[in-house]
Amino acid sequence: MNNIRRTYLILFSLFFLLCGFPLAGYGDDYTSAKVTVVKKATTTASGQKMEYPRTANPEVTALLVEIPPGKETGWHLHLIPVYAYVLSGTLTAEMENGERHEYREGEAIFEAVNMPHNGKNLGEMTVRLIVFYTGEEGKPLVVRVPHE
Repeated sequence: MNNIRRTYLILFSLFFLLCGFPLAGYGDDYTSAKVTVVKKATTTASGQKMEYPRTANPEVTALLVEIPPGKETGWHLHLIPVYAYVLSGTLTAEMENGERHEYREGEAIFEAVNMPHNGKNLGEMTVRLIVFYTGEEGKPLVVRVPHE
């Protein structure tokens, strides 16, 4: 198995283990486990077709991101695929093109790539996300962008 395929297998295994869900939702291999599909898509939140990075130095980073009430991430973009799972609260994502998306506890996010966006917590409880960045060793996970 090549490094990229192995990296994605590890990424998705970690995602489902951390979120409390078994990995394979379609096989009969899990006789005692309840399997629930959280989200399945071929496009990102902005409608872009999903693409996997091609690199000789893949790196997956998993972070717990917490956004207090009334705070935001600031305008930024990702040069790599990013996936998140909302542990608590409601995240409002504003896209550069004016679209807004809300993600609540228990929902998955397939973030836009190369499109500026800003995550806001407009609620009264801290937004907590597990975020997986599927990138390249030595490359940034987040690129800050100016916004008017």
